[in-house]
Amino acid sequence: MIETYRGVVYPNQIDHMDHMNVQWYTSKFDEATWHLFSAVGITNKYMHDNQRGMAALEQITKYKSEIIAGDLLVIKSKILEVKDKTLRFLHIMYNAETEKEVSTSELLGVHLDRMKRKSCILPNNIRAKCEALIV
Repeated sequence: MIETYRGVVYPNQIDHMDHMNVQWYTSKFDEATWHLFSAVGITNKYMHDNQRGMAALEQITKYKSEIIAGDLLVIKSKILEVKDKTLRFLHIMYNAETEKEVSTSELLGVHLDRMKRKSCILPNNIRAKCEALIV
């Protein structure tokens, strides 16, 4: 797994139940996703230069422990599966101080031609980098 996010829970991210609201889990996992994509070659430059992109098809998030304001977070990620046009990957969020697993999010994303607005084949170099991250 590679580290894809490091941050803190801010007081404005806390809800009326006194823990981090689910929208912020999604936000932090989304930031981790872009770091994971960059690590395999799906960079901002790649997407703009080639009119390519990624879109989420499915996301399953599990909440395992409450997170409160001031908690330090780390997300580690791995590729689970790469196919011609899709990537399945997993993020695991940890409390950085206790090293306790607090949440997971498994996603399925599709590679897109942004001009045609249709799925398209992942380039071989990106597929190879993805396959190298499969444990």
